[in-house]
Amino acid sequence: MRKLLMIAAMVLAPVAAWAEGVTHKVAIHVDENDPQVMNMALNNAANVHSYYESQGDEVIIEIVTYGPGLNMLIPGKSPVEQRISVMSLEIPSLTFAACGNTHRAMSEKAGQDIPMMEEANMVTSGVVRLIELQEEGYAYVRP
Repeated sequence: MRKLLMIAAMVLAPVAAWAEGVTHKVAIHVDENDPQVMNMALNNAANVHSYYESQGDEVIIEIVTYGPGLNMLIPGKSPVEQRISVMSLEIPSLTFAACGNTHRAMSEKAGQDIPMMEEANMVTSGVVRLIELQEEGYAYVRP
């Protein structure tokens, strides 16, 4: 009986490991100051998260903003500010990258430092961040 249990455990071990799910990685690109595009990016993130969660998998999602898309992460200017705050609490694996190059140019033009939403993580370059994420195996999505 003991030998039979050991054989069953060895046979079922790969199935148990498979049942634990896998981790998916997704980079979503926003470079337009368009509420429709911003909402589409957030819809994509919510739908991807919901789908993989229902499959027993995990998903790491990073929304990368640059150029006019940086407005998505500026408090008081972002048409999706409230939605970002709520989604960040609901989906802990969702992060937001703000392009430092764009931020610096916008701040210089405004003559003052442009504040960013608390959820924003400043990166040196949005384009470079997208390249890095793709090199790390992230799937690329442009809404």
